[in-house]
Amino acid sequence: MLRIPEINLPLDGTENDLLHRTAQKLKINVKRIRSLQLVRRSIDARNKQDVHFICTVDIELNGESNFLKHNKNAKIKVVTPYHYTLRPSKPLHNRPVVVGFGPAGMFAALVLAQAGQCPIVVERGSSVEQRQMQVKNFWSGGPLQTESNVQFGEGGAGTFSDGKLNTGIKDGRARKVLLEFVRAGAPDEILYQAHPHIGTDRLSDTVINIRKEIIRLGGTIYFDTKLTDIVTKQQTITGIKVQKLGGTSSIIDTNHVVLAIGHSARDTYEMLYNSNLVHIIQKPFSIGARIEHPQSFINCAQFGCFAEHPALGAAEYKQAIHLKNGRGVYTFCMCPGGIVVAASSEEGGVVTNGMSNFARNGTNANSALLVGIGPEDFGDTHPLAGMYLQRRLERRAFQAGNETYAAPAQRVEDFILRKPSTTLGVVKPTYQRGVVPCNLSICFDEEIYESMREGIIRMNHSITCFSYGDAILTAVETRSSAPVRIVRNEQLQSVTLAGLYPCGEGAGYAGGIISAAVDGIRCAEQILESSYSEIKF
Repeated sequence: MLRIPEINLPLDGTENDLLHRTAQKLKINVKRIRSLQLVRRSIDARNKQDVHFICTVDIELNGESNFLKHNKNAKIKVVTPYHYTLRPSKPLHNRPVVVGFGPAGMFAALVLAQAGQCPIVVERGSSVEQRQMQVKNFWSGGPLQTESNVQFGEGGAGTFSDGKLNTGIKDGRARKVLLEFVRAGAPDEILYQAHPHIGTDRLSDTVINIRKEIIRLGGTIYFDTKLTDIVTKQQTITGIKVQKLGGTSSIIDTNHVVLAIGHSARDTYEMLYNSNLVHIIQKPFSIGARIEHPQSFINCAQFGCFAEHPALGAAEYKQAIHLKNGRGVYTFCMCPGGIVVAASSEEGGVVTNGMSNFARNGTNANSALLVGIGPEDFGDTHPLAGMYLQRRLERRAFQAGNETYAAPAQRVEDFILRKPSTTLGVVKPTYQRGVVPCNLSICFDEEIYESMREGIIRMNHSITCFSYGDAILTAVETRSSAPVRIVRNEQLQSVTLAGLYPCGEGAGYAGGIISAAVDGIRCAEQILESSYSEIKF
């Protein structure tokens, strides 16, 4: 099979057009192509007068060996279809446990189940079905459920997001993640889109189907159940203590725990730190706000006269600026046609995030506008100092929002001019709990505020509407990544506690659905390695 890159295809191009353009590129008769599969499709909008797709395809070709003898295009490669395989294993003495059922925990549990290890999953939040009702109730003005919300529950924080599946990691396991999502009901197009996404509306059904598959393969999942302690003997894990919602506690005997708690499990971080069982260190992360523009403005800025073409959908953007003060300012988790959501998980704190449905057909576009910070900004050498900084910023935002879980907001023009917003303009905020116009300087230290301000101005050079005066900033966004790292060794186990596998975003080793899922798979593979050692040959 041959992989052919860089095939230009018009926006109205069909599969047959792609076939013929592939033949033209190879300078062969189209009848020589036995099969063709689209591997990647991206949008080339560098020339706003000629927006088109760029495709990569895999083909089976009659006379392939003869073609390769005469091929002078170094970009054409021989490839083999992707397959993920597991070695046969025997059940471990005690069933492995996965703590947390976000992408990392979900895929760790799935691989363990596929290997016949019948994992036990412990998730502090509720199932997707219950969790959706709890979150919608909070967004409608109801009380915050601190154990099941946008951050905690089946599917993790990604369940209420755009469901982005692009990643910067170069790991073949990412393909397995995409294939498993498709098997669970995600659209096939995620297998070839340059920037694949599922959308929050379809992601929830996909998560449910993966859960059902884990259970079908012998796994057990306990929702509304929180890890409260770790049982050890001679620096080796022998079990975990868990507590059901309502107070019932029990111990699960196990020698292998995948710790996939997510980046917001602050009480678990504190438990782990106070136990002296694991080595936790500070980690850089980012803080900022959500910025909202009319989606039509972004479409025009990115696609020009092709902005309304149905093949393109809602336009995306990704920006990164390096400032003279050494700070990096960038956009993150851009949600075309999406909304800004209330993502609090602690009482007395306001947290924002973004979310889109699969269709991305909302009026506004939003993205996190973030500034990178590091241990030098935390004000303390305590391993959890970054976490405590997050909490302080969230409480500032809560106070600025009149302590009702409304969020502080400011027009971009006012933000740049450093004056309070008293009213908002034509862009209507989508944050469900309501916003309070103000000056966001009350939420951020001066250097962070100024970095965001300069970032907006400079990003306007490449996206001409970015500093649009009536665009809205809604604060604060603090949960882009974990503020800590739980240190692990080359076998992905804690450097101080054998049998504990710190995993995913919450352990500081991933950033996004795909990278977290891949890390979960890697941790599962390491557990399976120990099962192989128990097999007697």
